[in-house]
Amino acid sequence: MSTAILTGPPVAGSSLETDLRSLGFDVRVASRPAEVSTHLAAAAANERLALIDPRFVGHAHALRLALKDPRFEAGALPGVLGVTPEARRALPPGLTGGPQEAATALEAAGVEIHRPELGTLVATVPADETARKEAEAAVAAVDDEAVRLRSAVKSRDGFFTTFCVSPYSRYLARWCARRGLTPNQVTTASLLTALIAAGCAATGERWGFVTAGVLLIASFVLDATDGQLARYDLQYSKLGAWLDATFDRAKEYAYYAGLALGAARGSHDDVWALALGAMLLMTARHTVDFSFNEAARDEGATTSRTAALSSRLDSAGWTVWARRMIVLPIGERWALIAVLTAATTPRITFLVLLVAGALAACYTTAGRLLRSLHRRARTDRAAEGVRALTDSGPLAELGARLLRPLPLPAAAAPAVAFLGGAVILATAWAAPLGSPWPVLAAAVYALCAGVALARPLKGPVDWLLPPFFRIAEYGTILVLAARTETDGALPAAFGLVAALAYHHYDTVYRIRGGTGAPPHWLVRAVGGHEGRTLLVTVAAALWLGGGGRTQGFIFALTTLAVVIAAVVLVESIRFWVSSQAPAVHDEGEPA
Repeated sequence: MSTAILTGPPVAGSSLETDLRSLGFDVRVASRPAEVSTHLAAAAANERLALIDPRFVGHAHALRLALKDPRFEAGALPGVLGVTPEARRALPPGLTGGPQEAATALEAAGVEIHRPELGTLVATVPADETARKEAEAAVAAVDDEAVRLRSAVKSRDGFFTTFCVSPYSRYLARWCARRGLTPNQVTTASLLTALIAAGCAATGERWGFVTAGVLLIASFVLDATDGQLARYDLQYSKLGAWLDATFDRAKEYAYYAGLALGAARGSHDDVWALALGAMLLMTARHTVDFSFNEAARDEGATTSRTAALSSRLDSAGWTVWARRMIVLPIGERWALIAVLTAATTPRITFLVLLVAGALAACYTTAGRLLRSLHRRARTDRAAEGVRALTDSGPLAELGARLLRPLPLPAAAAPAVAFLGGAVILATAWAAPLGSPWPVLAAAVYALCAGVALARPLKGPVDWLLPPFFRIAEYGTILVLAARTETDGALPAAFGLVAALAYHHYDTVYRIRGGTGAPPHWLVRAVGGHEGRTLLVTVAAALWLGGGGRTQGFIFALTTLAVVIAAVVLVESIRFWVSSQAPAVHDEGEPA
């Protein structure tokens, strides 16, 4: 139970006390100013507190936004102040004033106070009876529940989600809230539904593919519902941030595996390379987005011609939706996969997905490159964020330290990273299986990674390093596994890349939450992208030569996948249930 303290006698006929109780507050009335500090002292130390001017007039949802949002230490409206137990420590002892005086004291103590945007909602402290009647009329003119339902939907989302899912999923979110369900439970239900869909696809039968397509859409509806439930009921949580951020990838990649298994069982068609290629493409695309945004995190509005053109296009309604669809966000992507699964074959599904994903990648990357040409130098914090996204290990760090005095032009870092990636991919593709050439190429790649990191990543296009490294690492695993032409090699490679993708997405969402990159020991423990690439090429040299010892290579990939997954998952779970984890859900661009 939370405690709300009215800083004076309640106004006759006011619904304020009823509204506060409906929000879970125990209401206490301070009939005199001196009683405010008495009620504050009587409240349990672990309770959320609210100070309310009894003259307040407004919507119940306006109170909810200020008093119940767990993401903020303090929230305020005119005549209203809500504080967490942590922020209460900054309140002066013997407080006798109202919410405004308390808010001033908190801000003086360095506590940031969240003041929610209300839109059409009303929140005011009328000065006289005439103003009070006008405020009450304004409250009655706006449907509080309708506003709450609208605000449960992301303000910026894809076309499919906005027009085909959100019109009814918001009501599902309200249904869940009224029955006490949490966003985490809905997220878990979405994951289980997607896993069942993957299992149906793995049957290889037409009924299984049709059922899988239907269940995949159902999983996405639940995926939209969990975030809407969090916004509708303000049920943000640290664990929810982790689940929401990572389960989308787990669902999608598990479904890819199900399709690949179904193709092998139903038509004896090996599409594991296509499944792994789709995972590589989607991860690289997201890395482009994350890295570009991280590089620009401390910048204000850009004045580039590309940004100006984008603003002009946004003024024409149809272009907004066309541009949101062309980037193939998660709603459009899952709808495409579901329809193709039900109507065609896994091979066609993957081929269409790869073509559409490649077009989306070209569009988004070109736009970000054009914007980068007019960017000023990055801040130290942005440069460190991009460096963390590279996931570079001991070999690259050693090279960077040794080569740090080396003078490099502005565009050298991405050029060298691209060169190193091209060398390892070309060698893995062309060199004889079992030869030492890929090992040598991996050493060159590690050296190039060190050169690229030899200076702070403040150049206009240095944000390209993380996607270049993702493509090089994942691509090397894919090429070497595909060239073995042995059953089990590509599924083992798929598992390894899935474990690596989880690690890289976990890094992204930690940085997005403002808590920084994973601990340095974790990056070192899993070897960094260059160390893992070198290890995979060594395994290929040892077991992919003559003599049919490919099972050793498969075992090496599987072992590496299990070890990385175990280490990363244990640390990830420890972090996301700790007090340092951010209590937010992902509100960025559609994934």
